[in-house]
Amino acid sequence: MNNEANNSKNAQEEKKFDYERFLAEEAAAEEAGKTERIRGNTVSARKKANAEAKSSGEAYEWLQCLVSALVVCVLVFAFFARIIGIIGSSMVPTFHEGDKVVISNLFYEPEQGDVVVLRKLQFQEEPIIKRVIATEGQIVDIDFETGLVFVDGEPLNEPYIAEPTYTRLDFDGMLTVPEGHVFVMGDNRNHSNDSRDASIGCVDERYILGKVLVRLFPISSFEIIK
Repeated sequence: MNNEANNSKNAQEEKKFDYERFLAEEAAAEEAGKTERIRGNTVSARKKANAEAKSSGEAYEWLQCLVSALVVCVLVFAFFARIIGIIGSSMVPTFHEGDKVVISNLFYEPEQGDVVVLRKLQFQEEPIIKRVIATEGQIVDIDFETGLVFVDGEPLNEPYIAEPTYTRLDFDGMLTVPEGHVFVMGDNRNHSNDSRDASIGCVDERYILGKVLVRLFPISSFEIIK
């Protein structure tokens, strides 16, 4: 009888022991899970922070590129180039009124055939656009019967003009372009005031604002001018 009572008591004690161990193991497992969640949250937060830092770095690099490009554009257009709007029809069909062109005088030396923008205050305050027909030392002559322009005795091949040169204006005949000057004409020869006009004459190179490099607008007519 005593043995049965002892056995029952031992079973109850073992059962009580197992329950306490179970509770302890549960508590340990819960603590371990909490630690793992904390570790997981920490890793996730670190990854998120790294991703945000990378995204911010890329955005900053793009911003630097945009700012640098803007600074370069400002410097170029402030010191080396400028945009000019075409006024009038003297350069038709090459240019039309309202066209926008980019000009530059950086290291520029006038050459025959160049399209240039110049200012001659004796003629008008606004800049005018013309084509260089001859440079210093060259001899210009025009046959108004045939409409041909001669430079140094050779007729010019001028596929860019609207029509042959029939309008004399103030042109008196063969002339030699003075040193440091150019002889200019519009491509719309019979509707252009240019070096044939006494108020313009041969133009001092210092009055040239720049050579036309690009037709910028209208976009449909964008063109690099050679």
